[in-house]
Amino acid sequence: MIVYEDAALAVVNKPAGLSSETGLPDALRALWGKPDAYVGVVHRLDIGVFGLMVLAKTPKAAAALTRQITESQDAYAVLDGRAEPTKHTPAAPVFVKQYRAVLAGAPDESLPEAGTLRDYLFKDSRKGRVFPVSRPRKGVREAVLEYRITATNGALSLADITLHTGRTHQIRVQFASRKHPLWGDGKYGSRFKGNIALQSARLQFLHPETGQQMEFRLEKPNEEPWNIG
Repeated sequence: MIVYEDAALAVVNKPAGLSSETGLPDALRALWGKPDAYVGVVHRLDIGVFGLMVLAKTPKAAAALTRQITESQDAYAVLDGRAEPTKHTPAAPVFVKQYRAVLAGAPDESLPEAGTLRDYLFKDSRKGRVFPVSRPRKGVREAVLEYRITATNGALSLADITLHTGRTHQIRVQFASRKHPLWGDGKYGSRFKGNIALQSARLQFLHPETGQQMEFRLEKPNEEPWNIG
């Protein structure tokens, strides 16, 4: 599960079925044999999603990583036109999250081979679902991602995705709303049963203590439904 570890942080390959908020920290404490160890969760993956996460091992590291995430989201907002730069906005994001997903169908008018998806999303906490809406209102947040279809067999497609924002169920909802739900995501319309085909495949950030650029990648799974191309 642990991909990299030092005194400040741990990079892990989270398995599907383990929650980011409690299950993963508890698993790390058990692995370390330290039930009271500090584990700072600075970003999250849905329970059914697997792949790379970075967790802080000190409050100072957690604060530094959280600051990188916030500043990188500000940089993305400038890059995609949602905001104007300020003197504090970095020139480029330093905390980068990239994903792989298996989608239903092939590229079409609603989902070309590559592009940027923009939606207003409303989270209904009572129903445990997120819905796209037509315009901003209370409780609605804008969601933006970039994607590229890298392979397709007509029935399924493989996509590389870069998040600009970090909304709940964002990737799942944005593709499902265009009639291309993620494989295995029955909550949002997939007819296939199994774990959600969404992998946190690449993570890039600056080390919170040394400032060194850190980059981690995972290979694409080799089993169905991932073996499209």
